[in-house]
Amino acid sequence: MKEIITIRDRQFELFIEQEIIEQGIKRIAAQINADLKGKNPIFLAVLNGAFMFAGELMKEVSIPSEITFVRLASYDGTTTTNHVQEVMGLNESIEGRCVVVVEDIVDSGNTMVALKEELEKLNPQEIKVATLLFKPAALRQKLHLDYVALEIPSDFIVGYGLDYDGYGRNLKDIYKVK
Repeated sequence: MKEIITIRDRQFELFIEQEIIEQGIKRIAAQINADLKGKNPIFLAVLNGAFMFAGELMKEVSIPSEITFVRLASYDGTTTTNHVQEVMGLNESIEGRCVVVVEDIVDSGNTMVALKEELEKLNPQEIKVATLLFKPAALRQKLHLDYVALEIPSDFIVGYGLDYDGYGRNLKDIYKVK
């Protein structure tokens, strides 16, 4: 029987264990190390959700690089609002740089498309996208993802940085709504 936890008013069951998550992260880090060698990339981690993914990813990235953080909001509870609100902006110049957006999850693609449009205005050399989780069935935008650690079905999930109304980000495994 799968482990069941309660967060606020919802029950969640164990979905992806930490070891599987970290294997996916190591795999894409190896790809990044090979693809971006000599490019001095700047990693742009999207808060709050990508903090755990960014931390684990950067432990495995061995090429010279920088990391910075932006904060966006597009969720209200369990549903996407389809509206991106930039909360905290970018302080570093990305002009002429290889930018790797580090995102916790791509589902509809709306947030990522909006973020890429904003970043393009700052004249980067290129923008790559690294996501911990991708829900192909939920994608509503034309969007290329360069690095995907894990593909998942369209369940609502929590843990490993992802939250339910602010709770559950600290879980080392990923759980899906029961």
